[in-house]
Amino acid sequence: MPVLVMKFGGTSVANIDRIRRAAKRVGVEVAKGYDVIVIVSAMSGKTNELVNWVGEISPLYDAREYDAVVSSGENVTAGLMALTLQEMDVPARSWQGWQVPLKTNSSHSSARIEDIPPENITAKFTEGMRVAVVAGFQGISPEGRITTLGRGGSDTTAVAFAAAFNAERCDIYTDVDGVYTTDPRIASKARKLDRIAFEEMLELASLGAKVLQTRSVELAMRYNVKLRVLSSFEEQSDEAGTLVCAEEEIMESNVVSGIAYSRDEAKMTLVSVADRPGIAAAIFGPLSEAGINVDMIVQNISEEGRTDMTFSCPTDQVKRAEKALLAAKDAGQINYHDLIADTDVAKVSAVGIGMRSQSGVAAKMFKTLSDEGVNIKVIATSEIKISVLIDRKYMELAVQALHDAFELDKSA
Repeated sequence: MPVLVMKFGGTSVANIDRIRRAAKRVGVEVAKGYDVIVIVSAMSGKTNELVNWVGEISPLYDAREYDAVVSSGENVTAGLMALTLQEMDVPARSWQGWQVPLKTNSSHSSARIEDIPPENITAKFTEGMRVAVVAGFQGISPEGRITTLGRGGSDTTAVAFAAAFNAERCDIYTDVDGVYTTDPRIASKARKLDRIAFEEMLELASLGAKVLQTRSVELAMRYNVKLRVLSSFEEQSDEAGTLVCAEEEIMESNVVSGIAYSRDEAKMTLVSVADRPGIAAAIFGPLSEAGINVDMIVQNISEEGRTDMTFSCPTDQVKRAEKALLAAKDAGQINYHDLIADTDVAKVSAVGIGMRSQSGVAAKMFKTLSDEGVNIKVIATSEIKISVLIDRKYMELAVQALHDAFELDKSA
């Protein structure tokens, strides 16, 4: 029988009533003739509670025990979902990560998936099981310890299973009914997309759109897994939600598909750095070693033989970045006059595969912001993305103006 993967997020399994509702959706797919692999998250709020408990007991905790504790939320949901399906006369069984087994490396709390042998679950399907309910977010290390994949890891689990079992599709059930052209809470004209290319979704996810975890989109693109994002709380049809697929499967799309934003950005500037070969490596090497996620980088000549280096990073990494750069200065690796951190900025981005073949997108974006009196601090571009750093107080205005300028309320 064909295999379908269905993933239910925390809000979709937040209580017994919602688990029953999700189970009914699974039953519909079983009735269509699918063998179903259901990936479940912990009930809404449960993982945060478990993380807080670990922090209360041991601020400098053992990462192996952290994984043992925080992975337990998914185990509870998996068992409850399997029991619910059994009550509906659907042959179902719950599986923890180690039972599959979902094999990972040994990086506790941020493990990477290495292999998912399909034999155990396939054998049970052959024996008459119709639904395998798998605890998401978790696996097993080479040492036999429970590992977790990082927050949002259940999305990655679902896509990995879809690839391993050559599933027809991977349906991600969440609290939104698809991927929108921008955040509907900011732009009332935001439109749900019927389809979006992997590359566009990857950019939107990495830029702050919280519909899908970035790693899950990377996996889906690598293994060409069709993803469908749906709401757990609305009636479904075959056309429901948003399909994330290969660019070739999209007939036509707007030049710009979406406007993304990130509130929690900071702009950091090293003033008057020596302008010499290797200076960029001397700056960004220590930042990389400190785990700083540097995004946009701009270099300006400030005076003869000197340069200013500006980059952006998440606001919660500013202190760590300052510490790393000061240590590099003290060690004689770099020398700068001053380090200025501006934590009152936001990043706004236009994303679309149509940018590859159509010019004028940057000019239109910059003119739109200029007309609204929004000053651009930093610009970064890629083949399908243009990002700008602006004052945070103008973020919502910028998103609304760009959404209107590119007429994203209209389909192609």
